[in-house]
Amino acid sequence: MALALRRLVAAFGYTPQDVRALSQLGFGACYSSFACSDSSGEGGGAKPQDFQSWPNGGGSFHKSASIDPTAFVELGAVVHSKSVVGEHVRIGSGAVIGPGVSIGQSTEIGYNVSLSNCTIGDWCIIHNGACIGQDGFGFIVDEHGNMLKKPQMLNARIGNSVEIGANTCIDRGSWRDTVVGDHSKIDNLVQIGHNVVIGQSCMLCGQVGIAGSVTVGDYVTMGGRVAVRDHVSIVSKVRLAATSCVTRDIKEPGDYGGFPAVPIHEWRRQVANYSRTSKK
Repeated sequence: MALALRRLVAAFGYTPQDVRALSQLGFGACYSSFACSDSSGEGGGAKPQDFQSWPNGGGSFHKSASIDPTAFVELGAVVHSKSVVGEHVRIGSGAVIGPGVSIGQSTEIGYNVSLSNCTIGDWCIIHNGACIGQDGFGFIVDEHGNMLKKPQMLNARIGNSVEIGANTCIDRGSWRDTVVGDHSKIDNLVQIGHNVVIGQSCMLCGQVGIAGSVTVGDYVTMGGRVAVRDHVSIVSKVRLAATSCVTRDIKEPGDYGGFPAVPIHEWRRQVANYSRTSKK
């Protein structure tokens, strides 16, 4: 932890007063070891002169970033080069806004959020620990049987009035942008793979997992721990019962459940038949 603080100071030019304030946010146990250590050489090639302290909150920002004067960047947050932060945005301690990221007006970014290769719309709430825009899970096997990383070069786009729960991960795209539509709400601990497109006003409950290149329509609800396999499509106005698994396209609106997911009345018959036969 002391090493992490030394690197933070070397990279972004924090003063001893800043470090004392950081210690009050959970780094207190290692402040004393940091204070008596030499931080020279720990910057890893970073240029401290390129970063400044944001007057409204004390966070760090790159001189090429564009931040509205009404934005609040809390101490310990970092806004990197060429990022755009809109008016009345709030960025919590420990958040990292990567190069070129755009955040719309009145959006709230929680503690320890990581944003990269993405745009965030207006009036969004991104809860603590969420990660948006990192590489997706894509690999190819070469002629020698070696696993090679597949390029992940595109972005993630989050619409307006979207809420994203704590520790949820949304990967950037490889052949199309990953998209979350306006007014969609995503619970904690949800995984959304690369190239996924989610429509407007969808609701994804905790521990939902959506594999890559899935297309989801508008007004879709997924109960807890729903799984969706890669490259399938789900039409608008579908509701999926908790722990369901979607293995093929859903082309008709309605309620579905089971593994594999089938229309809800069919799934209930399956459960009833199993219950009767298991008692014999």
